[in-house]
Amino acid sequence: MPVDITRRSDSYLDEALRLDQAEEYVAGICFKTGPPGLTGIELEWTVHQTDDPTRPLDPDLLARALHPHTPSTLDPDSDQLPLPSGATITVEPGGQVEISTQPHPSLALLHAAVSADIGYLTALLARAGLRLGEHATDAHRPPRRLLRTPRYDAMAEDFATHGPHGHTMMCSTAALQVCLDAGPPERVPARWAALHALGPVLLALFANSHRYAGERTGWASTRMRSWLGMDPARTGPVPTDGDPAGDWARYALSAPVLCVRRAGRSWRCPPGTSFADWIGGALGDPPTRADLDYHLSTLFPPVRPRGYVEVRYLDQQPPGEWFAPVAVLTALFANESTVDKARELCAPVEGRWLDAARSGLADPELSAAATAVATLASGMLPETGLPQGICTEVTETVGRRLAGGVEKAR
Repeated sequence: MPVDITRRSDSYLDEALRLDQAEEYVAGICFKTGPPGLTGIELEWTVHQTDDPTRPLDPDLLARALHPHTPSTLDPDSDQLPLPSGATITVEPGGQVEISTQPHPSLALLHAAVSADIGYLTALLARAGLRLGEHATDAHRPPRRLLRTPRYDAMAEDFATHGPHGHTMMCSTAALQVCLDAGPPERVPARWAALHALGPVLLALFANSHRYAGERTGWASTRMRSWLGMDPARTGPVPTDGDPAGDWARYALSAPVLCVRRAGRSWRCPPGTSFADWIGGALGDPPTRADLDYHLSTLFPPVRPRGYVEVRYLDQQPPGEWFAPVAVLTALFANESTVDKARELCAPVEGRWLDAARSGLADPELSAAATAVATLASGMLPETGLPQGICTEVTETVGRRLAGGVEKAR
């Protein structure tokens, strides 16, 4: 969830848009094609008092604990230094901490850098009596918003019109996001389709949010339930009709505008106003490319193109097991024939997002697809250049998931 609220002053970006220009612009920037070689991730965690995870989080304590890496949303005077590996820390509205890595040319380098950063972050928090959460939803506390910005205020108001799930998402959820290169031009449609087909299967395999605010929810992934329960025009899957760039452009321009940035005033705008409506005059002054760039940052489908492709459907994992879904997904996309095979294996359950969130591996068809996909990924792990010991750890973690899900595995 980007928090950058600056407006770019480049004259090109400040020119008013026509609808055809907006469509061309979105389609033109969504994929940077070329041979895939880089992987990055974003890791979110809820944060808790070590001695009492049910106690509300103190934002001032969190700001002091993260020093000198504290983001400006917590401390406007912070230097916000990167972590030793170059990753940055941000904080979500409910106090969730997020690490955003640099892109790495190999899984082994990514694993080493992130493992070091997690250890460093864990030590920072421990000195303040804090620890990272173990699940993808806050298993101990009800949602409580700690951060106030014009963007977050507009989000909260907009999401509230669709029910309680937006408040849960903003304040109580933690995801594991994997960022992959789009691939060569001729393979972008197949890779895009495969990422969507894999979504329900990998969501079920790595579901890790069956408890929320002290209670069992009856959902394997309460985090994804929250996302799916929000506005589908903003958080639902992008259609996969064989033209990823065009599909994304149509999705983006028909999606509702979350906010209009205004100095010293509320950013809220009339609900249900699409970006295309704004171009047509619905909000007064027409939008610019800078406004369109900002609008794109307020759309949260399970798979989002940002030049690279951001996979957003995975739950955060228990401590020490974050790497398994990263390795599985990256291994499946290391070879184009494996991409096609993975999509084929997932075809019987394609589109079953809600079933995956609700039932996870208790659904027989999803479980069968997950077993087949895990076997395929396991065979490809050595091809990624990972040391054998790490390959074994990933295979064992996935095996525990298949044997009984997160609860039984832990």
